[in-house]
Amino acid sequence: MAGRDVVVMGASSGGVEALIEIASGLPGDLPAAVFVVVHFPEGAPSVLPSILGRAGPLEAVHPEDGEPVRAGTIYVARPGFHLLVENVGGPLGRVRLGRGPKENHHRPAVDPLFRSAAIAYGPRVVGVVLTGARDDGTAGLAAVKRRGGVAVVQEPEDALFASMPEHAIEFVDVDHRVPLGKIAPLLERLCREPAGERGAYEEVPEEMEFESKVAGLGPEVINSGEHPGELSGFTCPECTGPLYEIKEDKFVRFRCRVGHAFTAEGVLDEKSEELESALYMALNNLEESAEMSDRLAARSRHLGHMHATARFEGRAREARQHAATIRDVLTQDTPDDAPADVG
Repeated sequence: MAGRDVVVMGASSGGVEALIEIASGLPGDLPAAVFVVVHFPEGAPSVLPSILGRAGPLEAVHPEDGEPVRAGTIYVARPGFHLLVENVGGPLGRVRLGRGPKENHHRPAVDPLFRSAAIAYGPRVVGVVLTGARDDGTAGLAAVKRRGGVAVVQEPEDALFASMPEHAIEFVDVDHRVPLGKIAPLLERLCREPAGERGAYEEVPEEMEFESKVAGLGPEVINSGEHPGELSGFTCPECTGPLYEIKEDKFVRFRCRVGHAFTAEGVLDEKSEELESALYMALNNLEESAEMSDRLAARSRHLGHMHATARFEGRAREARQHAATIRDVLTQDTPDDAPADVG
């Protein structure tokens, strides 16, 4: 029986520190390959492989597309590319780098890695969601569980940013919820145990395979005109195209027709940011309108046109009243239960 020889880990804010601690605790003879996604800006250089390589005994690399997967190696996602895996070309398959659409506003994102590993390796996968803001990783961890893998989540109270672990725990039946210091010993134990029996887990669902191919820009899905889920009536925050709603038990996600993906809360957050931007734009326009009206009123007064003066002064007062209303909305206190971290 095959063992659990594939570990996928995802993190966002605070993730580098968490991964350093995990890498330092993993043994040099770990019988598994480790794949890591941390949210980095696309244009930023990443030195995470060298950091993790110095932290512990395992080699850490930015893999090339098509590179064979080796046990005892940490594969770190490159900025600007989804990190994917395929179970072809060797005992542990190969790495694929995808320039597919962003998920949860990130490329690399956690969900595409977890989803591709779940499809390729089924119960041989251990999925780990670490510290981070918002909720990337929840859909991917659910995919790992559906395919018979093991779901591990960092204890939210132990995380620098609790949102990613909290969302995973809320929507996924996690197997292990542990503080950071216990994750490395747990992974070593899990990777030395046999995986689940074949047939005791769900076969690859069509929508899971479809979404994984989207992340890799598979032409058979990009050009198919097909979309997972049902038309929602909402628009994509990335491209303003139509969003399709995907329901998985309690968890609701959205994906647009060109592939951008979001959780329901992610869409709500983006709509809130769009509203704030629109309010600031309106505030700026109103203040400019008030200033222009003041100038026209002063010019009319100088020319002795008192009727025009009164009209422009009225327009200035009206613009400032509307601006004050918008400013009050923008400066309202944040509700006590609103999340404090930003992904």
